Amino acid sequence: MTDRNTHSQHTAAARAGFSERTARRFDADSTLPSQRQPKRVRTVADPLDGVWETLLLPILKQDSSVQAITLLRHLQQQCPEDFQDDRIRRTLERRVRDWRALHGPERDIIFRQVPEPGYMCQSDFTNADGLGITVGENAFKHRLYHFVLVYSRWEHVGVVLGGESYTALAENLQNALWALGGAPKNCRTDSLSAAFRNLSKDEREDITKRYAAFTQHYSMEASRNNRGEAHENGAVESQNRHLKVAIEQALILRGSRDFETVGEYRCFVDELVARRNKHRVDALATELKHLQPLPAGRTTDFTEIVVQVVRTGGFLVKQIFYSAPSRLIGQRLRVHIYDNRIEAYLGSSHVVSHPRARGQKSGDRVHVINYHHVIHALKRKPGALANSIYRDSLFPRTEYVLVWKALQATLSRRDACRRMVDILFLAHEENAEIELASLMADDLHQGRLSDARDLKALLVPRDHSLPKDVVVNLPALSCFDTLLEEAG
Repeated sequence: MTDRNTHSQHTAAARAGFSERTARRFDADSTLPSQRQPKRVRTVADPLDGVWETLLLPILKQDSSVQAITLLRHLQQQCPEDFQDDRIRRTLERRVRDWRALHGPERDIIFRQVPEPGYMCQSDFTNADGLGITVGENAFKHRLYHFVLVYSRWEHVGVVLGGESYTALAENLQNALWALGGAPKNCRTDSLSAAFRNLSKDEREDITKRYAAFTQHYSMEASRNNRGEAHENGAVESQNRHLKVAIEQALILRGSRDFETVGEYRCFVDELVARRNKHRVDALATELKHLQPLPAGRTTDFTEIVVQVVRTGGFLVKQIFYSAPSRLIGQRLRVHIYDNRIEAYLGSSHVVSHPRARGQKSGDRVHVINYHHVIHALKRKPGALANSIYRDSLFPRTEYVLVWKALQATLSRRDACRRMVDILFLAHEENAEIELASLMADDLHQGRLSDARDLKALLVPRDHSLPKDVVVNLPALSCFDTLLEEAG
């Protein structure tokens, strides 16, 4: 503009380094571009003119959650001749978005928190079926219980065989606290809606009281995130994804997703989590200084019910039949139900232990049978084996099932039952279940029918004799006098 005072427009523009056209624009308006207000001029007609104010805006004001596609379908019904296709969908979506930004309701804000050492732990269940784990080449449906300290991100993981029950939560949370060696001040979970599903009002109240007693035992305050607000449990929710990615990568390095037993898979997960926790040692050391000490002992982390052992040699727990020693028939047992096992007590004496089973979707009764419990009765009535409702659950290993099929296909029913029962009795008496399975596998390979007498001859002899000389060193009575003096 200074050159324009002494030079022509063309020369001044050339000296300034821009075109003559730009110079004419500056002559017409000397305001700097950064100081000009942009003028938005519509270049095409508004496709919503005449319908936005009259038809669509009242619906948005009534309920701002209505979707743009819903409004479009409404337009197509009201004005089919003007809005036959979806060409204005994007325009309508932008118009609705802008209206919500200017006139819509207030939205929630996520307030990022500064983690406080020793204050909060978070726990959650995550479905792990997508990992494709198999146990014994059978699909293994399971969940993972995930415990995370918010400050140090130290984590503990448990393999859960059933659903998101109170038992699974209490058992695994307690395991996590004892593995950690301390308890935080606050324990955050989700709404626990899955744990209360299909429960009566009394059962829900009972679980609520038990969970309150559980957290009180560890001097923790129980808190829950609001339903549908997963970000309030963000420390564990984000770790869920990272954990499953880590397991997926570890499985790739392992070269197989099949495990012989559930215990082997648990060890695999525990080793992986231990390696992940090595990177949090420094932060954990800081957090441990602020944790509360653990109580003297653990608290109840199981569900207890009372059952009666019936004449069929067992009892029902959640519609699953579990066997029991025949001498307990007619007795009432207290059964402690854990996520992966059940423990039965007669008074204070432990009498039965079984891995916990789950019902089938088909509704068929599931039987969990320990053949040691029924073998003596079966020895007296071997013919009962053929049509027993829990016959298939009676055999302890696959080799026994194959031998039974071979006997059934070759011998009469009576002889097949007697021979199979004799083999089971031999396994019970000699405590040689695994060794017999190996011998029977050889018989099957050679095409021979297994017989208890032949198998017994092949068993490794066991030394049942008692030692001749047993030396017992008795303490002098004066030792007890010394103890009494110190106690006094």
